[in-house]
Amino acid sequence: MQHHPLASKLRDDFPILKREINDFPLAYLDNASTTQKPQCVIDSLLDFYSTHNSNVSRGVYTLAEEATEIYEEGRENIAKFIGATDSGNIIFTRGTTESINLVASAWAQHNLKTGDRIIVTEMEHHSNLVPWQMAAQASGAELVYWPITSEAGSSAGSRLDLQKLDELLTDSVKHHRNFRLLAVTAVSNVLGTVNPIAKIVEMAHERGIPVLVDAAQAVARMPIDVTGWDCDFLAFSGHKVYGPTGIGVLYAKKERLDEMLPFQGGGGMIRQVGRQSSTWADSPQKFEAGTPPVAEVSGLAAALDYVSDVGIYEIQKHEKELTAHALNRFAEFSDLELYGPQDTCDRTGVLSFNLRNVHPHDVAQVLDESGIAVRAGHHCTQILHERLGVAASVRMSFGIYNEVSEIDHLFSTLDRARDIFLD
Repeated sequence: MQHHPLASKLRDDFPILKREINDFPLAYLDNASTTQKPQCVIDSLLDFYSTHNSNVSRGVYTLAEEATEIYEEGRENIAKFIGATDSGNIIFTRGTTESINLVASAWAQHNLKTGDRIIVTEMEHHSNLVPWQMAAQASGAELVYWPITSEAGSSAGSRLDLQKLDELLTDSVKHHRNFRLLAVTAVSNVLGTVNPIAKIVEMAHERGIPVLVDAAQAVARMPIDVTGWDCDFLAFSGHKVYGPTGIGVLYAKKERLDEMLPFQGGGGMIRQVGRQSSTWADSPQKFEAGTPPVAEVSGLAAALDYVSDVGIYEIQKHEKELTAHALNRFAEFSDLELYGPQDTCDRTGVLSFNLRNVHPHDVAQVLDESGIAVRAGHHCTQILHERLGVAASVRMSFGIYNEVSEIDHLFSTLDRARDIFLD
């Protein structure tokens, strides 16, 4: 088996990769959906429940103090990982979806009014689209789409055109239409396109428009710098960066947190409770009602430490090499339709495609028979797939443990799919 130097060094850290599926070694190529967990993350969860399990900020006994320390140190580590200067800007949620819904509920619905507009892109995951639809419907605001470039199967296609954004913003000023928020993904979960977040934020801020960044696909693949980007909100999930499920992060600037009302009511988020009304704790506790996910925070902190030890730039290099190899293999086949940029410039190792005249689910099933895990469907991006002119696609996506040999195995298996469905 062909090994990539980085992958071969790390694969033993991931217990699940020792599995066989249908008598084949597991080739896990669905990292855009969720990543596998290194042993250090599994150990952190076990250690918490075995030796420290307690609620936080609720007791003066030793276990409670240890749990609180683990929880707040995790918050500090996560802030550092994404370039935030203050851990108080970090709110824990159950995932990217809840983080975005928190903003849509706690900020948008209280700051939007009839006639206001929200910009979203055509490449957004439903989690960065449906909450804005709901906020717009509740407030009377309007959703405006920033389209992707045409020529989806070319190097120039499937990107966001900054000139189009400028036109949208200029038209809004000209016609006295008030844009109140721009919501954009850092990396498309279908196209693999890397968007120029810093420039997008700069353009929006010049017109006084806050920006929310969906970093779910970016956090395990590239450096995140909320201070350098100057974004107002940023959301990501732990399970997409080698951490546990059930834990997510919302970063928000202090001034935005001050504009937000509580998302949920209950214990932990109050300052004082009266018979008819209550007052709220300061951020971030104001948005963390109930028993917090302490074990999951410890697991996420362990995952981010692991990624930092490997080195995010090494991870980028590794993924670029895998992506380049996959793109070269795609070029060998005339019946494979690849969506997204056709080169490695401003794209990551998320590659969606179709085998012409074969349903994506059939392709995925044949791949699974050879131990290859990929995703098939619309990937929670129905608007984007409609724009691409297809109902669904097959998606492979890379992680730090993937190897060139696994990509070659996939393409060999696609030959078998052709024999089954097209002969």
